[in-house]
Amino acid sequence: MHSLKQYINLFIFLFLSILILSCSKEEDVIDDSAQDMDMSDLDEQIPDDSGNTDTPETLVLETGFTIDKERMFTNLVLSDSEYNKFLSGEGDMRMVSNKAYEYFDDDFDFIIILNVEDSQPDGLYFGLSTPAKNDIQGLGRSVWDNTAAFGSAGKLKTVIHMPRTEYIRNGPFLHEIQHYWSNHGLIPTTAGGHWGYSSVGGQLGGFDEIEDLGSNTYRGLVDGEVGFGTVANGGNSVPYSNLELYAMGLIDTDELEAVTIAENPGSTSEFGVFTADALTVLTPEDIINENGSRIPNPENAQTEFNSLVVVISRDDIPQSKIDALNSNLENFATKGDPDTSWGALFNFWKATFGKASFDFEITNKHLK
Repeated sequence: MHSLKQYINLFIFLFLSILILSCSKEEDVIDDSAQDMDMSDLDEQIPDDSGNTDTPETLVLETGFTIDKERMFTNLVLSDSEYNKFLSGEGDMRMVSNKAYEYFDDDFDFIIILNVEDSQPDGLYFGLSTPAKNDIQGLGRSVWDNTAAFGSAGKLKTVIHMPRTEYIRNGPFLHEIQHYWSNHGLIPTTAGGHWGYSSVGGQLGGFDEIEDLGSNTYRGLVDGEVGFGTVANGGNSVPYSNLELYAMGLIDTDELEAVTIAENPGSTSEFGVFTADALTVLTPEDIINENGSRIPNPENAQTEFNSLVVVISRDDIPQSKIDALNSNLENFATKGDPDTSWGALFNFWKATFGKASFDFEITNKHLK
């Protein structure tokens, strides 16, 4: 018999797993359509507030493109038709990034595009990661650079789109960030771009514990709870796993753990239970021999990441949403635990076990 707690946990897990279904594209196929916008030169700079106690003001870059007074995000106002494209999976990521680079230097590792929807649009992904380059060897894919198409001179890693600002807190934000590094062939998977039926047990799915039920049937668990997702594990409710930390360059090979992979896996009607022809264990040596050493190695890997947030809207953003977004961006970037409004959710610092940081602050040095 299943207890009430088990049914409640099952419901919560399924809801959160559905919440963060996302995908990552190796190539950007979105048209480079231009938009009718005022292309006037920037004639203002962010004021130096070090000796000024006045309330900061919103900075206007051009009509319809501003920097919020808290200097954590920008707001780009789009026409109804352009805005709606982002709600149907046809949004032009390059148009947004190229607009940003008209005013900002090439200082950002990630550009985050957020709609201001109050609910999840029907039929749309919860998050989409569109890479601009890969400059890391040993993770399963070749090195390439398409940053120029996004307006970057080589710094930009990925453009992430999520249809709601609340997903900074709830996820799939951690998940989409991880897609820059994983899973592009680092280990075999039947869930493209994710960990699938494996013991990775992280942001991109998989279990971290497995029970053999006999007759080639197995039960996967995450953090002691029955059940797991093949593509996600509950938004920002789980930290980055051992293999994800390795892919990010935050741990070295001597800390890398073996990974168990199900051969020819199949789902069943019972939550967390699956079938497989066999279980294969990949040792750290197997993973490295197959993909080569990670270059750069952890000693030289990047650990501080800068991001530009572009909130797209049809008109002015409600103040309540601005306040909530600023709070969530501050919590996500803080080098410590987020405040109590986040409950048990992980920010970037906590998800990386204090090994890396994420910054959203917009300063004078970022402007051209």
